[in-house]
Amino acid sequence: MASNSVTSTIEEAVNGVFDPVAEFLTKWVFYETDFGVFPTPFPWIVGWLVVAGVVFSIYFGFVQARRTKLAVDLVRGKYEDKDDPGEVSHFQALTAAVSGTVGLGNIAGVAVAVTIGGPGATFWMIVAGLLGMATKFVECTLGVKYRDIHEDGTVSGGPMHYLRKGLAERGMSGVGKVLAVGVAVSLLFFTFFGGNLFQANQSFTQLKSVTGGEDGIFGNSTGALLFGVLLAALVALVLLGGIKSIANVTSRLVPAMAGIYVTACLIVIGVNIPALPDAVSSIVSGAFNPEGVAGGAIGVLIVGFQRAAFSNEAGIGSAPIAHSAVKTRHPVTEGLVALLEPFIDTVVICTMTALTIVIASTPSWENAREAAAAGEGPGDGVTLTSDAFETVLPWFPYILTIAVLLFAFSTIITWSYYGLKCWTYLFGRSRTSENIYKVLFSVIVAAGSLLTLGALINMADAMLFLAAVINIIGLYLLAPIVKRELASYLQFIRERKAGASGSGGDGVSEPAAKY
Repeated sequence: MASNSVTSTIEEAVNGVFDPVAEFLTKWVFYETDFGVFPTPFPWIVGWLVVAGVVFSIYFGFVQARRTKLAVDLVRGKYEDKDDPGEVSHFQALTAAVSGTVGLGNIAGVAVAVTIGGPGATFWMIVAGLLGMATKFVECTLGVKYRDIHEDGTVSGGPMHYLRKGLAERGMSGVGKVLAVGVAVSLLFFTFFGGNLFQANQSFTQLKSVTGGEDGIFGNSTGALLFGVLLAALVALVLLGGIKSIANVTSRLVPAMAGIYVTACLIVIGVNIPALPDAVSSIVSGAFNPEGVAGGAIGVLIVGFQRAAFSNEAGIGSAPIAHSAVKTRHPVTEGLVALLEPFIDTVVICTMTALTIVIASTPSWENAREAAAAGEGPGDGVTLTSDAFETVLPWFPYILTIAVLLFAFSTIITWSYYGLKCWTYLFGRSRTSENIYKVLFSVIVAAGSLLTLGALINMADAMLFLAAVINIIGLYLLAPIVKRELASYLQFIRERKAGASGSGGDGVSEPAAKY
């Protein structure tokens, strides 16, 4: 009891300090507007992310459609050279980045989106995911091009580096430095309280619910602390190994997690296969002619776009940090690999979740839809998804708990690396500086099972999308450089296939290198 009293006191004190700041940032970043055109207001930040996807898709000639085969070939290692500078393979860099985006949002968030917007929201999720592929291509190409390769062979990259160096090349050195610090601070704050504390807290909550709740082994503060310390120890072990260790874990964990989850979805869909045509039809027709959904077709579009934007993090600036560690001499190769990330996260996994929920059509989902239509809220997304799986797999809540724990763990270790790179950019790469960060990060992991700190988590979400505002400004200004990199690499591939010597040591033509 005394322990619970202490944690409550800490939460009240922290929330009391940060509530005003969190409220201000949340209102600004997630400010809802109809722009005087749309019948339904929506967060302007969603429009900011989706418009970027549209602009980059057009500017790069729909690279996400035309270069998919090349991207898959790169992931398979077709053009890899073990002597290339960097720390991890294309496949490892991709899985490390995917582990930071695939998580509870793919399980719970999709259920909420489909509940509010109806099956048609799934269609717009897919569209937004496809557009986000172009944004990921741009930011991750820049992440590799402007990365720092240190004397020990380790790599530092991400938006803080390409904003500072890239904009300096274009004569905007001062602007670049300010934007770089802004994005580093924003991502670091989210690392501690969104990519860390929130994940630890949610995974503990799910574990507690399937082990007897308040009366179970994790129902008291001792059990919570034990879970937190164990999770922190596992995270610390991986974090000490750097990106190579993280990539080794995620390259095994992510395919396994995705495989188990997608297989479970396919089982539910397979058992209900006669209902599949109607489910697909409801997704397509519901995107344009929704019935019983607040906001009409535009409302459905907004819900779908919002879920996709919040899920795959295209344009946020986080993924380039992981992708910049890849072994390559050609920056655009990792941009091509990275465009697969929103496809995996949003088009595949989110769509599988939505199809499973629509096909299973559980009473809890139908009740939640009625409640949402009446303005009473969509209900608990995890429960809705779990109920859908339970219709075919009665034991699935336990598998879902394992999935949530693994998703949370992979997200925590990936964000630990993102945060480390932001920290060292702001405070230096000394051993003392790095150790302070690792200790602080591990302590927050342990605290996550005891503390919710709602104000800090709300503020972390706002800071994450504030990073997107800063990052996308830089992407617009640096897009011409990416276009030249792409043209140069495609020429390199053509010459290689023709048996020519290539375009030089780094695969970039002289004019492109000087741009």
